[in-house]
Amino acid sequence: MFFKKKKIERMVSLKTDVVDSITSYCKIKHPNESILILKGKSKSGTILIEGLVIPPFSHTGPTFAGFPHSFLPFDMSYVGIVHSHPSGSAEPSLEDLHNFFGLVSIIVKFPYEKKDFFAWDGKGNSIKLEIV
Repeated sequence: MFFKKKKIERMVSLKTDVVDSITSYCKIKHPNESILILKGKSKSGTILIEGLVIPPFSHTGPTFAGFPHSFLPFDMSYVGIVHSHPSGSAEPSLEDLHNFFGLVSIIVKFPYEKKDFFAWDGKGNSIKLEIV
């Protein structure tokens, strides 16, 4: 007898205060990219983002943002990263996919408003995103 595994549709929920913090950070760093670590929890396919961390020793420029993962303290609440795309594209680049971290990658495209947030999985598939 074979059991068909039920596919859970993933969704990302971002708290409003987190969205406000991300948009402010992106605008401050513009025209360079910005990068932050997402803190939250995942349950039944829903990833709830409740906080942010500025990664230690991060490096950014007009077309890149990154950080050495080895300097991060162990924390089970890290669920992914958010970074900006000053170019105005919300699509993950090949570099973004190769440096995927956690369960979700959120890209915020210029001009960094609430409508400019997009969530992706490690394969470059779109994940539904809501602001709560």
